[in-house]
Amino acid sequence: MAAVAAGTSILAGCSSTVAGTAIPDPASPGSVAGSPSGKGLSKLLLDPEDFPTRYEAIVLPPQAVAMAAPDLTGVPPNAVVDPADCAPPEQDYGPTGTVMAVGTNHASRSTISVELTRTDAPLAELGKQLEECREVAVTDNGAESVVTTEITPAPPIRADDTLALRRTVKSGNETEAVVQSMVTLIARVGDVRVSTTFMSFGGAKADTAALDQVFTAAVQKVQNG
Repeated sequence: MAAVAAGTSILAGCSSTVAGTAIPDPASPGSVAGSPSGKGLSKLLLDPEDFPTRYEAIVLPPQAVAMAAPDLTGVPPNAVVDPADCAPPEQDYGPTGTVMAVGTNHASRSTISVELTRTDAPLAELGKQLEECREVAVTDNGAESVVTTEITPAPPIRADDTLALRRTVKSGNETEAVVQSMVTLIARVGDVRVSTTFMSFGGAKADTAALDQVFTAAVQKVQNG
């Protein structure tokens, strides 16, 4: 439970310090076909020391990934999405399917996360769904929110495909609304999808310089294996 709490508090921009260590991937190198390097995902994940120094970064343990990754879509696990076709695609949150590193800027209550997922789905499929689902209603255990997504110009980086988006998640009523803002850059390298997201609360300006730096480094590490 402590590891799960760590993962969710990081993405919520908590100001507390959370310790973490890299978690080895149980898949041995070369065990997964189609990987750019033949290595397990954790071997391809950006190291915490490669984040900008103002972002204190850790690698999330596997049990925290399943809680933290859905935060990046604005749709908690088992939530009801309207329209139903706008629910995020199914995802393997196990250590051979998804790994994450998260850097926290405690001063601004913002985070930059790097998520690697192994998938055969073309990135264009995700882009098409997001274009058709620009605003969706989400209900989770009686709590309601509205997720708004805007496709933005794709990042200019060498990869098999790229995508970029801005997303807001608004919950609560008009007088006590909570707004979670995200900017996400995505690239596909072989069967690995690299997603890098800046997240903040309260309308803080996106740290696009740091996001670009982390995204570029994350993509290059996957390419280099």
